[in-house]
Amino acid sequence: MLRYLYVALGGAIGSMLRYAVSGLDFKLSNGIFPASTLIVNLFGSLIIGFLWGMFERFEFSPILRVFLFVGILGGFTTFSSFSLENLNLLRDGEVKTAVLYILITNIAGVGLAFGGYFAARMITNRIY
Repeated sequence: MLRYLYVALGGAIGSMLRYAVSGLDFKLSNGIFPASTLIVNLFGSLIIGFLWGMFERFEFSPILRVFLFVGILGGFTTFSSFSLENLNLLRDGEVKTAVLYILITNIAGVGLAFGGYFAARMITNRIY
């Protein structure tokens, strides 16, 4: 039961952080490009890679893992918004923008997850 409470608390924190970023679409691209979803998904990829690298090196409680991975990062990043935004771009005939968005999200997301992981490994190797 305690794990569910940690997931709920982490989800609330992650969702509030995501909401705080949600206004960037208009500031960065006049609402033409879904920048806020891209930012949270790429940043989330970097953070999850970094945390995974830290968790491999140090002992963390299972509850902390659930709180961070399922709760905070689950509430912060979003695949459903990414999918809907691409559906809308394609529906509106913005094929190039949709393809660019899909490529950036996937290539940069995986790259940032690796980057976060290797950054954690570099940091932890200096500690030990």
